[in-house]
Amino acid sequence: MLIVNLKKVTTTFDLRLSSPTTCSLKLLYSTLTLNPNTSQNPKTPPIPNPTKPLTTPQLKTLVLSQYSHGKFSNLIQNVVGLPSVLLTASQNLITHHSNDGLNCTESNELAESTQPNLSLYHSVSKRISIEEMSREIFENRFDIEAHCVKMSDEGETLVLPNLKLKVFIEAIRVVLEIVYDERFVTFSYGGRVNMGRHTAIRYLKNSVNNPSWWFSVCFNDVKFDKRKVDKLYLFIEEKIKDGILIDVIKRLFDCGVLKIELGRCYLGKGLPQECGLCSILINVYFNGFDREIQEMRLRMSKENPKLDQNEIGEGSSSSYKPLKMYAVRYLDEILVITSGSKMLTMNLKKWVLKFLEGELELNVDRVKTAIHSAVSEKIDFLGMELQAVPPSVLHPPMSEKAIRARKKYLRQKEVKALELKNARERNRKKLGLKLLSHVFKKSKQSDGFKFDFQIEKEVREIFQTWADEVVQDFLGSLEERWTWHRMLTAGDFLSLRHIRDQLPQELVDSYDKFQEQVHKHLSPVKARKALEEEGRRIKEEEERKYAERTVDDLTKLCMKVSAPIELVRKAVKMAGFTNKMGRPRPISILTSLEDADIIKWYAGVGRRWLDFFCCCHNLKMVKTVVSYHLRFSCILTLAEKHEATKIECIRHYTKDLKVPDMNGSEEVHFPTEKEVKMMGDKNLSDPTPVDGALSLLLIRLASDEPSHSCVGHFCDKTDTVMYRVRLLQNILNVNPADEDKWVPRMSAIHESLNQMCFPLCSDHKSDLYTGKITLQDVDCTSYVNVD
Repeated sequence: MLIVNLKKVTTTFDLRLSSPTTCSLKLLYSTLTLNPNTSQNPKTPPIPNPTKPLTTPQLKTLVLSQYSHGKFSNLIQNVVGLPSVLLTASQNLITHHSNDGLNCTESNELAESTQPNLSLYHSVSKRISIEEMSREIFENRFDIEAHCVKMSDEGETLVLPNLKLKVFIEAIRVVLEIVYDERFVTFSYGGRVNMGRHTAIRYLKNSVNNPSWWFSVCFNDVKFDKRKVDKLYLFIEEKIKDGILIDVIKRLFDCGVLKIELGRCYLGKGLPQECGLCSILINVYFNGFDREIQEMRLRMSKENPKLDQNEIGEGSSSSYKPLKMYAVRYLDEILVITSGSKMLTMNLKKWVLKFLEGELELNVDRVKTAIHSAVSEKIDFLGMELQAVPPSVLHPPMSEKAIRARKKYLRQKEVKALELKNARERNRKKLGLKLLSHVFKKSKQSDGFKFDFQIEKEVREIFQTWADEVVQDFLGSLEERWTWHRMLTAGDFLSLRHIRDQLPQELVDSYDKFQEQVHKHLSPVKARKALEEEGRRIKEEEERKYAERTVDDLTKLCMKVSAPIELVRKAVKMAGFTNKMGRPRPISILTSLEDADIIKWYAGVGRRWLDFFCCCHNLKMVKTVVSYHLRFSCILTLAEKHEATKIECIRHYTKDLKVPDMNGSEEVHFPTEKEVKMMGDKNLSDPTPVDGALSLLLIRLASDEPSHSCVGHFCDKTDTVMYRVRLLQNILNVNPADEDKWVPRMSAIHESLNQMCFPLCSDHKSDLYTGKITLQDVDCTSYVNVD
């Protein structure tokens, strides 16, 4: 009877109740967990399996089931609190670093092929109890403050969530992502599915035409206080009706785990001081501003439509440039571009500042938020430099030196082809003589003996193929055709009339037919005309392209994206890769590491730079920094460790820095010279900048501490090694806020993590060294106190 009653309750219970009683909540939770296969209301999605993570369609269906009367309701209790959603969030934390740029819920499909669901469930259950956590969230008694860890130093205190709270935060983030992602505008980047830095740069390079003026909005250090947080709650309540969700976010702000600080240059860089909810909440806060900009863009495009050449007039020498406005926002970085007058841009800037300072109550730095000419001045955005240039700058024509080199290459290619042709003819001659000799012998022996296999047909086909190739080569050669035509037509006495009259008519007719065939197949006039026509066409095509390039250079402007090479060189010098003269030097503090770890650390920094700046026009200069300065600094560091010379290290490790693994086979972690040369603009993901990898050193400790579990998210390995965190700013004794001594716009890991000790397994240690994960992808609250 109890089971029958529970089934009836499950059938009639509405999951979208706004204020259920505590008794009904407990009954609903027990029904959901004890009877996952019971019948459901047709409007209610089936109860997911609590031991299996959800796929993207399943999670989206679950979230959309809470939509009613224009708002989402009860997301915490009916979605976030489900065990399967918490398990999905746990899997996101495990697979996040290997699925950069993808939706975290979409990473489940990839992870299912590598880790069985039951194995995932058991791994998570060893650290946290999914069922107990789900029950606490459902009954609104999850103690957020108890799962916070304060990391204090002499300065500002850092509050970090433990692993259990990270799962809760990730579950909220995934649900909010489904609610808001399709409601954000197209130029809102950061914290979204496949909408990272490179996607924003690709949009600027492909869509922005003829920019005239632009400005980037710079914020003073804006920390979200109570007024801004209350305004954020109002923005959330426009789409979500869930008092428990608002209360959870409020408690996260109050305990210090969730902090939003604009203008601090650490957002979206994988640093541990950034909470997982920062990106999505910043996008929610700026969504009203984005929509106003979008409406302004559409209105401006409607008032200034693009005209065809027919409407302008084919004979007109003028070019029509419609008034356009472009905008790109990546979290707290905003760039506004116009193709109109400066007065229009000034009015637009005035409106933007009024909206940000009035409606959003943000403190904008009016001095740095200045209007710049897109042609004559560069602007910094997303850690790169932007400038409007003519198309010939991005795609320059071949120089005289390049043209000479190409002609030389073509001549060498022709000589090589001629050598191969002569060698082929020589080999065919030898082979043909052998075949003829063999056939002749067979024909003589066949008088007295009978062979079952005859090769005359095959030999005839071979010679026929060779003859066809010779004829085709001959007909393709204009000089040979001209020579044979002259030899067969000039000076023949049969062309004289008094001679023709004395000869038989059959002979004369045969001669005339022969001359017709000679003119038909050997006359070079048509071929010469075709070659002349082809040359004329090529010349006209070059002139047309030159005219188009000239007109485009005078009428069009494109976006040039460059890496700030001076800042890269300053970072290289500050980190100790080079000396004052700019030459590679060893980093002595790394000599305490193993050889493979030294190479992996250098490889992590180099690959981060190459991945981040792969869409830049001057990527070649970044390649030089990686392939020369970092590579030889690594070689010199290994030489100093082993008290050897540079030549001896190159002989041992090679320039590719090969190092043997546990099985004795060679591994290559540092990008090879060929690999660096082949790199280019190919990614659309959101690459993690180099800041975290460059400012982090992990020093292995010779400790007698008992083995601890790895601090990687839900890592089961206990064969760990203790590592101490050393931060670059503490090693150099430099304040990251001092731009004269520190690299401008380069963020740093919070100083409270300096000298902390973490147990790491070999896999997570290697991933941290190579830059595949950051300290944001490990549980920093599981540090170990080592005297």
